[in-house]
Amino acid sequence: MDSSLPLTTAAKAERRGGGGGRSSSYYNSQSPSSSAIKPSLLLAFLSCFAWLYVAGRLWQDAENRTVLVNLLKKNLNQRPKVLTVEDKLVVLGCKDLEKRISEVEMDLTLAKSQGYLRNQPKENGATERKFLAVIGVYTGFGSRLRRNTFRGSWMPKGDALRKLEEKGIVIRFVIGRSPNRGDSLDRNIDDENRKTKDFLILEGHEEAQEELSKKAKYFFSTAVQNWDAEFYVKVDDNIDLDLDGLIGLLESRRDQQNAYIGCMKSGEVISEEGKQWYEPDWWKFGDKKTYFRHASSSLFILSKNLAEYIFVNSVSLKSYAHDDTSVGSWMMGLQSTYIDDNRLCCSTSRQDKVCFLA
Repeated sequence: MDSSLPLTTAAKAERRGGGGGRSSSYYNSQSPSSSAIKPSLLLAFLSCFAWLYVAGRLWQDAENRTVLVNLLKKNLNQRPKVLTVEDKLVVLGCKDLEKRISEVEMDLTLAKSQGYLRNQPKENGATERKFLAVIGVYTGFGSRLRRNTFRGSWMPKGDALRKLEEKGIVIRFVIGRSPNRGDSLDRNIDDENRKTKDFLILEGHEEAQEELSKKAKYFFSTAVQNWDAEFYVKVDDNIDLDLDGLIGLLESRRDQQNAYIGCMKSGEVISEEGKQWYEPDWWKFGDKKTYFRHASSSLFILSKNLAEYIFVNSVSLKSYAHDDTSVGSWMMGLQSTYIDDNRLCCSTSRQDKVCFLA
């Protein structure tokens, strides 16, 4: 019994010591592993966070791309296939310039109406003399034979034309420029004018059938700037004139203001496209069947102040399909005096007529 007790005690002590030794070495060996786990967990956490961030950005970019693609498809569907002139002006940044040009034109018109441009330089061939009348004979590029016929009949030529001007009467063939500026049509007119010196060439007007109604604007505006006359007369080139009779008529109307003289009529409004004398704006005329009162196209006369009105307001005046109705519409809004003279109703009869069909 005695010998076993120490052994038991020693065994217990050894067991405790051995156990204690193993525990100490165990914890000493496990301590480095525990400290290595913490950085690994941190890296894993950071990796997860980075992955979530990248995934979120990719998802957001995908959403943005979807929205942009939808907007692009919508705009492409709404965008016109062919750009209009207005679109091109906007693209080129010219819209503001167009607006400024319009404003300048309005300012210029106002200045003219207030007399600020009365003493502006006149065009080549203009004179300061006072005339009784300026007679403009409308002509075209293909009417040379007719012009030569007029020059040999009622219309003086050469020195006789100059002497007539000394008496206060100016006569000019009125023509615009070719749609193809500087072509053979323009050159032929220039050559003819150098020989005869009896043209009023409207540089700003295009001589074309569809532009004929605008010719009155250019004729009266240019004539007023070139010659100071009491009357301005528009004549078609399909009539002959009793020149002395016309001069006598004008002499009797000297100093008459606001005179709008001609063979007054109303006339039918042609609303069927393709017919002669078709009027695209037919729906604007009262009962849509009859024009307002106006002087016939063959020959009509305006006093100086009415011709000046056309010059001052030419930018804003509306032109219709025909020059006589266009001028008649301009006269309606003025205090013009309508003078219906039967002698200006051109016909085949020469009795008591100033004009007759050629």
